[in-house]
Amino acid sequence: MHSFKQKYLINFWDNSKSLIALGILSAVYFGIFGGVWAVTGEMTRWGGEFLELFGMDLEGYSYYKIQNLSGTPLTRSDGVMLIGMFIGAIVAALWANKVKFRLPASKIRIIQAIIGGLLSGYGARLAFGCNLADFFTGLPYFSLHTWLFTIFMVFGIYLAVKVCNLPLFKPKAKLIRTDKENCSLIKQQGRARLHFVLGSAIFIAFLFWVAYLLSTNGNITLANKQSLLALALIFGFTFGFIIARGQICFTSCFRDLFLFGRDNAIKGAILGMVIASLIAFAFILGGNSSKVIELSPAVALGAFLFGFGIVFAGGCECGWTYRACEGQSHFMIVGVANILGTMILALTYDFLPTAFKSGAKINLLTEFGNLGGFSINLFLFGLMFALVLMYKRYFFAKFNQRKNYANT
Repeated sequence: MHSFKQKYLINFWDNSKSLIALGILSAVYFGIFGGVWAVTGEMTRWGGEFLELFGMDLEGYSYYKIQNLSGTPLTRSDGVMLIGMFIGAIVAALWANKVKFRLPASKIRIIQAIIGGLLSGYGARLAFGCNLADFFTGLPYFSLHTWLFTIFMVFGIYLAVKVCNLPLFKPKAKLIRTDKENCSLIKQQGRARLHFVLGSAIFIAFLFWVAYLLSTNGNITLANKQSLLALALIFGFTFGFIIARGQICFTSCFRDLFLFGRDNAIKGAILGMVIASLIAFAFILGGNSSKVIELSPAVALGAFLFGFGIVFAGGCECGWTYRACEGQSHFMIVGVANILGTMILALTYDFLPTAFKSGAKINLLTEFGNLGGFSINLFLFGLMFALVLMYKRYFFAKFNQRKNYANT
């Protein structure tokens, strides 16, 4: 029992394997709910409902009409799923004794959290999707706009990596002399036990909520959306638990490649997406339909702002979710700024030029046939994988060149 607890509830899980598991689960989620695992759309609804609490009439705002504010977070499957994600992340953090309130490392980090959060929230909703709906759970579903999003997101990430490497954004480390006799680590067994009990209590409450939804919404059927709320809650909890234990932040997929030449995360993400594409293809042949967005300048600009924002802030939606649940105040600020960014976009969307938002909708399966579209998507995944390997080789060749130059 102790070894199980240590291995699965306390130790971090392998990052790439966690991404593969998320890819499979997200595809099954698509098969059941008919929509992809996504979070910023529901966060946009939360922002709109917050404004309505203060008496603001949102009837005249087209973006909120598109997002559909009907129902509440407790009656929408997306809302229940997102709440489940937070529950899963906090339970995982408590069981692993990772919860500790921490202040931002410096004032500049607070500025980065606000600006990066605003940019990523605004950009995600301008492109009608974030690193989930337009990347990880977007690329496997055959809409060409997701590849456009990915290209410009990577450009934004690359630029942000360069900007964040400037001396201004690097907090200075302070060396503090300590007494050797008092510098040993103190293992707080009492706090660990308390956190585990608290996490278990929240988990039990979660199980009661699942049981309540099952008892009040009747037998689970795909036709009855209310009956799927229990499943949405379970999926959300599982998503949140995995991102916390696997430390999943999609920001690191490309950022770590550009900074350190590490490709573990992006390789896991690509493999997870390939498997998800296979499963999604089967569901689509069975009658499911994927979301298709226009190939527009809005998608390109939104992706660029989102990519820049998540690196500047230090984390994407998945990243700030589990880190905020661990007590890191920096990512609590990122989360609030992210939702504010979605609100700003929704309130100003009608002022954007129509031509900026228009374009062709291209579903690869429709344009090239089922087999042709599926093959093109797999080819693009293969191309992405090859480019990752090429960049890694280039990175270390350049690194070794600099190292050899320094030794001469």
